[in-house]
Amino acid sequence: MATQSKSKDSKFKELFIDELKDIYWAEKHLVKALPKMSKGATSKKLADAIDKHLEETKEQIKRIEDVFEILGMKAQAKKCEAMDGLVKEAESILEDTEAETMVRDAGIIIASQKVEHYEIASYGTLVAFAKKMGMGDIADLLSKTLEEEKKTDVSLTKLAESEINEEAAAE
Repeated sequence: MATQSKSKDSKFKELFIDELKDIYWAEKHLVKALPKMSKGATSKKLADAIDKHLEETKEQIKRIEDVFEILGMKAQAKKCEAMDGLVKEAESILEDTEAETMVRDAGIIIASQKVEHYEIASYGTLVAFAKKMGMGDIADLLSKTLEEEKKTDVSLTKLAESEINEEAAAE
């Protein structure tokens, strides 16, 4: 019975590591995409919010690398099909909307929030897994990122509701 339990634990840890590789790829891919979204924004507040998230994302990548180090592994990325699709969708919004409009900004916020929600789901699961495996130090690192993602989502919602959506609807 102990062998079966050990096998289940290692499969669970394998799943955790696989998801960690996935979000590592996602964050690295996002670092390349965020500057395009910032450049495409009309609103200075939106561009600033995206730029702030870019800097946070760079720190989040370092945290993931720290997690790999704690696990005694070299940081590895595995293509995240979900983030790849979300970034392609964001690029499509930039292509399909007129430059320097609030409609484009509303689209950028939609795309950004889809990314945030994916990240919140991913980090929430990784934190729960780390806690379940008794890896409190890893859970703490990933929790910092989870909280940043939640704050970014809230700030995007406030920006959309306070001005962007109203101006976009009037265009």
